[in-house]
Amino acid sequence: MSKNSVAQRRELGSFLASRRARSDPADFGFNSGKRRTPGLRREEVAVLAGLSVSWYTWLEQGRDIHPSPDVLLRLSKVFRLDRVESVHLFALASLSAPSVALDGDLTTGLEMLVRAIDPVPAYVRNARLDILAWNGAIARLFVDYGLLQPPERNTLRLLFLHGPYRTLIDEWEAMARGMISTFRAARAQARDREPFDALIDELNSLSPEFRAWWPDTEVKGFDEGSKRLRQPDGSFLEFIYVALAPQGRPDLSLVTYLPRPRGGECRS
Repeated sequence: MSKNSVAQRRELGSFLASRRARSDPADFGFNSGKRRTPGLRREEVAVLAGLSVSWYTWLEQGRDIHPSPDVLLRLSKVFRLDRVESVHLFALASLSAPSVALDGDLTTGLEMLVRAIDPVPAYVRNARLDILAWNGAIARLFVDYGLLQPPERNTLRLLFLHGPYRTLIDEWEAMARGMISTFRAARAQARDREPFDALIDELNSLSPEFRAWWPDTEVKGFDEGSKRLRQPDGSFLEFIYVALAPQGRPDLSLVTYLPRPRGGECRS
């Protein structure tokens, strides 16, 4: 998508507006009482970032202006964006966004590694969340991916369109919304967004939940967290998942599921 894309400028403006709305004026020394809308006012953001009010307003409105890397850094600091959110902001502005490819083949060594670490459940997926390689342990845990057609082997698609996932995954809604945030961030960084947009179109047409949640602006990475899987007898299996990117292949993630130690803590 080019810098002059109206859709991308609107997406950038919506992202900035959402971060402004979640900012607490009191954190910046402003009076937070009796505001028509939550968060900072545009003029307050402009003052904090050293910008003119009209210019920042135009940026949120999606006008044809192009913020510099310095401006984006200042806005990142004002909104206290984390690393994933900051990269997402730059990507929406078509600046310094990493190139993410989806068409690279897996190496033989990576495929062998996934199978060799069985019985540790593991798979390899790309930035679009397509599952490219897996072992028997992960297939027994979730679904036998070998019985699915290649287009069906996608984490986001399975979450919304594969019925058993809804009963298998504890706190399904939180997991599904979090995966949308991961997908949204990856899409903004992608060199070719058409494969992402094709999946968005499909899910918008088939899933009311996805259609309702996709317009949100949250972005997050997928590196480490916890997941509980409901068993047929009503008990739960608890796991810590860890996602690692092979060196030189930031478009891929090796995702493993490790039994969670009893009494252990894990951030999600």
